[in-house]
Amino acid sequence: MDSEEFIEKRKFIIKLGKYLHKFGTPAYRLESHLQTISKLLGIEGYFLISPTSMTFVLQHDADQEYNHVARVKPGDLDLGSLARTDELVGELVSGQRTLQEATERLEEIANKPSPYGTLLTLLAFGCSAGAFAMLMGTSWHDVFWSATLGVMVYGLVYRAEHSTRIAEALEPLAAILCAIVACGIAYFDPFINIPVVILSGIIIFVPGLALTLGLAELAARDLISGTARIMDACMLLFKLYFGAIFGMVIGSAIFGETIYFEPDPLPRWAIWSAVPILSMALVIIFKARLKDAAWGVFAGIIAFFSAMLAGIYLGESIGIFFGALAVGIYSNLYARWMKAPASIALLQGIVILVPGSKTYIGLNTLILGETMLNQSHIGSQIFLIFMSLIAGLIFANVAVPPRGTL
Repeated sequence: MDSEEFIEKRKFIIKLGKYLHKFGTPAYRLESHLQTISKLLGIEGYFLISPTSMTFVLQHDADQEYNHVARVKPGDLDLGSLARTDELVGELVSGQRTLQEATERLEEIANKPSPYGTLLTLLAFGCSAGAFAMLMGTSWHDVFWSATLGVMVYGLVYRAEHSTRIAEALEPLAAILCAIVACGIAYFDPFINIPVVILSGIIIFVPGLALTLGLAELAARDLISGTARIMDACMLLFKLYFGAIFGMVIGSAIFGETIYFEPDPLPRWAIWSAVPILSMALVIIFKARLKDAAWGVFAGIIAFFSAMLAGIYLGESIGIFFGALAVGIYSNLYARWMKAPASIALLQGIVILVPGSKTYIGLNTLILGETMLNQSHIGSQIFLIFMSLIAGLIFANVAVPPRGTL
C-alpha cells in the first residue's frame, strides 16, 4: 500500500466515524464497526470514542501511522442515514464502489435533508406526546392537550435549528413554556392533570434512551463513553425538571391555583392503540427510511406486548427483561433477513420500554415528595427496569448473534 492509498483510506475511515457518530451510533458499536472496516481496508486501527470526542490511530506499517483527535457534539438519532451508510460500506467492501465514490456518497448521505418534511414531523411530535399520555392511562383531556403541547414543542425545535441561542436553551425553555401553557389550560379545563400533560409535552426530550445506551456502554466496559453519556442524560433531566417547576410557579402566579377534577379514565383499547401510534411517530422523528418503517413499528409492538404479558405473571420490572429479550432477538433476525443494521429495529423497540418517564417521576418524588399517577416505590422500579433492559439485550445477542457491529 503506497502513501497516497493510505491517505485516501484513512480519510474515509475518519469521515465514516464522524458521520456514524453524528447519526447517533453508540460508542461501543462504533468502535467495533470502525475496527472491522479498517481491517477490511488493510489498515490496523485503534479508536477511542466518547459522546464529545473521537480519537483515531491508524497504521499500515511502522512507517505509515496517523493519529487524529476531533472534538464533536453528541449525535442525534438518524436511522435512515445510518442504514444508507451501512449499505454504502457494503458496496465499498464488495467492490461495487471505489473509495472516491464511497467518500462522495458519504457526503451526500450526511447532507441529505429529512425525508418527511416539516408538516409530517410536526404531526409526529404531536402524536408522540398524545400517544404517551394514552400510555399513561389518564384521560382524553390529557391526551388532547398533550398533543397540542407536542406541536408547540416542535415549533421550538424548528426554531432552534435556525438559532444558536435557542438551541443552547432548548430543553429547559420547552419545559418552561409547556408548564406555563398547561397552567393556563387548567384555568379553563380543570379536568387535566398538569404534571402529566407537561411530561407528555416534553417526553421527546426525556433522556430515557440515552440513559439506557449509557448503561449498555458500561455493560460493554466502555467506561468513558458510558459515564459521559449517563452524566449528560442526568443533566438534561435536571434541566427539564427545573424548567417544568419554574414554569409551574410562573403559571400559578399568572393564572392562580386551580382545582383538579378527576375525569373518566381511558378505555383499555386506547392504551393498546397508543403503541403503534407512538411507534409510527418515532419512525418520522428518528428519520427511518420508509422501507424500514413497518419493521420499526412492529419492533415497538413486540417490545410492549412481550413486556406486558410477562409482567402479568412475573411483575412489571422483570417483564421488561422479556420485552428487551424479544425485541433484541427480533432486531438481530431483522438484520440477518434484511442485511441492515440491527439498531434500526432495536432502538425503535427499546424506546418503548425505557423508563424515561419513570425517572422524571422519581425525580419529582425525591424533590417534592409528591407522586404522579399513584406510582409508589418508583426508585426501585427504575433500577430494576434499567437492569432488566440491559440483561435482556445481552441475552438476546447470545440467543441470536448479531449479523454486524451496527
